[in-house]
Amino acid sequence: MQLMLLGLPGAGKGTQAERITADYGVPHISTGDMFRKAIAAGTELGNEVKAYLDSGRLVPDELTIRVVRDRLEQSDAKDGFLLDGFPRTLPQAEALDATLGSMERPLSAVLYIHVPQDVLLARLTGRRICKSCGSTYHVVFQPPAAEGVCDKCGGELYQRSDDTEEAVATRLEQYAHTAPLVGYYQQRGILHQVDGTRSIDDVYAEIRQILSPLRR
Repeated sequence: MQLMLLGLPGAGKGTQAERITADYGVPHISTGDMFRKAIAAGTELGNEVKAYLDSGRLVPDELTIRVVRDRLEQSDAKDGFLLDGFPRTLPQAEALDATLGSMERPLSAVLYIHVPQDVLLARLTGRRICKSCGSTYHVVFQPPAAEGVCDKCGGELYQRSDDTEEAVATRLEQYAHTAPLVGYYQQRGILHQVDGTRSIDDVYAEIRQILSPLRR
């Protein structure tokens, strides 16, 4: 089962990815995971990636695709995988398709967790973190018992600088490239749009319905 997750920041991809990997036995693979694993392995490929990252440069698409292939050929991905955060552009999507085709492991499904931007803005700007223990809260969806105070340790809650309305709006703008990818996979007939505004359990129930025929 070769899967991909699409969605803007705050759509709930990470939460759903945890459930998918636990239930279906496939590794959750993000671009960052792939880069870190390649670097840790100390291979020639990993050293190339490290050189780009250390200098603050973007890793070229060609090199990223090589890292993807190397990662997907490892033993834990032999029965499938869940890609998250890659591809991010149409050229990357086309290169990924070519790579998976040559491996005879085409994508089984692309899960697009859709949440309107105004809802995402509310989700992301409402997050609060405990300065002492790092516990996470949300002013609307998971508020602490006492405003501004951590339930677990009594520490002070704060808003991260990248969770302000201005910072979140910028992050969402940077992900505008998701729209072309949605159209690309829709044309290929493997895109499944999931309403991410519902509860975590309801979203996952729909994902399970989508994946059920692919497991047979």
